[in-house]
Amino acid sequence: PLRIPLLMNPLFSIASATAQLPHPAWVIPFILLLLSIAAFPLFAHAWWERNYGKVAFCLGMPTVLYYLFFLGESVPILHVVQEYISFIALIGALFVISGNIHIHVEGSSRPIANCAFLLGGGILANIIGTTGASMLLIRPWIRMNYYRINPFHIVFFIFIVSNVGGCLTPIGDPPLFLGFLAGIPFWWVLPNAFAPWAVAMTLLLAIFYVLDWRNHRRAPAQVREKQTRSESWSLDGVHNIFWLAVVLAAVFLQKPYGLREAIMVAACFGSYFTTPAKIRELNHFTFHPIQEVAILFAGIFAAMVPALQLLKVHAAAFHINTPLQYYFATGFLSAFLDNAPTYLTFLNVALGVHGLDPSLKTDVAQLVVVYPAEVLAISVASVFFGAMTYIGNGPNFMVRSIAEHAKIKMPTFGGYIFRYALPYLLPALLLIGFLQFL
Repeated sequence: PLRIPLLMNPLFSIASATAQLPHPAWVIPFILLLLSIAAFPLFAHAWWERNYGKVAFCLGMPTVLYYLFFLGESVPILHVVQEYISFIALIGALFVISGNIHIHVEGSSRPIANCAFLLGGGILANIIGTTGASMLLIRPWIRMNYYRINPFHIVFFIFIVSNVGGCLTPIGDPPLFLGFLAGIPFWWVLPNAFAPWAVAMTLLLAIFYVLDWRNHRRAPAQVREKQTRSESWSLDGVHNIFWLAVVLAAVFLQKPYGLREAIMVAACFGSYFTTPAKIRELNHFTFHPIQEVAILFAGIFAAMVPALQLLKVHAAAFHINTPLQYYFATGFLSAFLDNAPTYLTFLNVALGVHGLDPSLKTDVAQLVVVYPAEVLAISVASVFFGAMTYIGNGPNFMVRSIAEHAKIKMPTFGGYIFRYALPYLLPALLLIGFLQFL
């Protein structure tokens, strides 16, 4: 996805120098919301499906009221509301438009074809963003593996297409676009991030191939027979590529506020009403995934304000001053906080440590020239570690929701972390950190 800061002026920063800081106890609602997302689907799934909106409201709204009526600080809330509107306008438009494109697949994929598909999806994420690539490809991915679908198919799709793949251009993932807007040259990312991207993609695809090969070997004979037949592809709703292009072009509009979001919403409606309903029926399209993301992330965006503000003010006290330290600090928090403000927080820390002004693009450009390893560590970590949890990046939740509506039994919040992210993803990210930044 491309979540864009709406107020680039430092006066509108979540952690403005003149803002009154919240009491540390106000981090608790955010922690409780994360624990609710992790625990309730596991222990009370039916209750959670009926009440997740109430939980998000009850844990997010007190923070809003605290800032407005007790601290008297409306700027952080205004900032996060506007950032949320941009976030939901973008992923909502991409969700609807991609739902109006039907990729028809005949046949069933073998492990090597699956790896090629994931690699192509990771490359495409740099052109249309991780959200656009995820929403366009997740349904054909499920269909082509339907006869032997397993949760790891969806999890590795999240790892590669929804996160790691989009590390080569500022369009690919929100943190990189924030860096571009702040003053990092557009084409700086590709040559500098290519090595960690290539290592991450190679490791994840290799792990996936082993898992998928074993899954294929265990499949019934009739399923393996289907996979010996050649595949054929066709595309319906091709005119929606135009609407995707409109949304991506709108991303680069910074002023006036609201124009970008209005164009995205208009493209969403244009796509919906110019596409036959039959195409959405073929995709089994429903609004439930985007509804769940919109509600839960509203609570997350509100509840995380104190955590981000305290982090930004006190980050320098953590004595982070090497590329490897920036990599792990940015990565850990990007897994549980929104990776866009986490990226900005540590970019600002790096600028401050070296006596540079975050509000000056010339100073940001100087940081890139003089301390490129630190900028690269912050950039790569914020993108890669977004795959560590369902809430690390916007499309993660939507992919999971689409998979569940396709009757795929997905791992819980904790199951995703302990069964997949820690044993498969984290070792790859640790290796990249030590190889690239030690």
